[in-house]
Amino acid sequence: MRLLLSFFMVLGLQAIERPNIILIMADDMGYGELGCTGHPTFKTPVLDQMAKDGVLLTDFHSNGAVCSPTRAALMTGRYQNRSGIEGVVTAVGHRHTGLDLSEWTMAEALKESGYRTAMFGKWHLGYQPSFSPVHQGFDKFKGFVSGNIDFFSHIDQVGHEDWWVRDEKVKEEGYLTKIITDYSIDFIKETSDKPFFLYLSHGAPHYPYQGPNDGAYRTPGNPEPILGAVEDKDRAYKEMMEYLDAEIGRLLSYLKNQGLEKNTLIIFCSDNGGTGTYGSSNKPYRATKGTFYEGGHRVPAIVKWPGKIKSGQLMDAPTMTMDFMPTFLSLNNQPSKVEFDGLDLSGLLLKGEALAQRQLFWRKAKEFAVRDGEWKLLKTKKGDLELYNLAQDKSEEHNLIKSEPNRVKSMLKTYEEWLKDVSSGVKKRS
Repeated sequence: MRLLLSFFMVLGLQAIERPNIILIMADDMGYGELGCTGHPTFKTPVLDQMAKDGVLLTDFHSNGAVCSPTRAALMTGRYQNRSGIEGVVTAVGHRHTGLDLSEWTMAEALKESGYRTAMFGKWHLGYQPSFSPVHQGFDKFKGFVSGNIDFFSHIDQVGHEDWWVRDEKVKEEGYLTKIITDYSIDFIKETSDKPFFLYLSHGAPHYPYQGPNDGAYRTPGNPEPILGAVEDKDRAYKEMMEYLDAEIGRLLSYLKNQGLEKNTLIIFCSDNGGTGTYGSSNKPYRATKGTFYEGGHRVPAIVKWPGKIKSGQLMDAPTMTMDFMPTFLSLNNQPSKVEFDGLDLSGLLLKGEALAQRQLFWRKAKEFAVRDGEWKLLKTKKGDLELYNLAQDKSEEHNLIKSEPNRVKSMLKTYEEWLKDVSSGVKKRS
């Protein structure tokens, strides 16, 4: 009996110590768009302070160079190629494509272990109600399922109304960045008897470029101009960035005021690189969203957990979006039902332990990139092979493809073996 009581006491202690988890994802935010990563004009005091209070991951990468692939990897802890989502789930022609319900998501995993789960904002992993987040482990969902919407009228870029509560389409007004923060705070208010997992997936700073005072312009069937009706898009972009920072601050302030900050793991990241326009910056890295140069997938990432993660750290270990799910399960002492491609980052974040060596991969159609230590091999859309030493050439300016033939051959072989592995068992997408 004494042993049995001790067993349940340990279980109870683990339940109390399990952290709440808040995962905040920005949309199309480039590496250099925060004050702490070098933007010359954007004021982002909240995220800058979050970096000071926790860890800034300086070699963090989105799994994809566009939205949907990264989000599929995020939800599954595995390369998106395994679930057949290598490109954007588009608003036209792919209405029956999405993250297959057979995939085991982070929300399903955490819900199974007693977490309350909620998602607010951008899904982009299937348009049909059957692909809704509420069928993928989330107790609550309010948001949109397309790639982008009017920040006020919530019309997507092909003219469809796109605002959902659970798996039902509804009409709701309000500036996107504000209302999904409102939902998040309301969810936390309602959740006191269990740990919670909140996935807050912002639309900012993705187009259409609309500051909080610009008003709606898209109407049903009339989404043009796609980038937004505002003439001064530089001003609008800056406002979107700074308003996003302020709303994250509102959420963090609520957590602190409610005494929840110390038992909450908070992660901020972007889903891919920025566009490089209207103030968007991927500096000091090359190119933009949609490419496999560093600017397409090296993105800002900050992790904070007061009292658990030492403040003021810069960590340069290569990390990826797919690493979050195994990390969450590890912190929750929860076994996995699948073999992850991502790594558990808890040792790195909590103790400064080195990560296991691994190669990293990106692929869409005939384009790909392979990262092996400081070396990066990529194949461009034109079909050219390029090789860079990132330790000496972080801006990818000096192509070493001709001077390292043996390394190129070895990395190509590694890529082909990886591709064969992730392609096995993938279901056809209509």
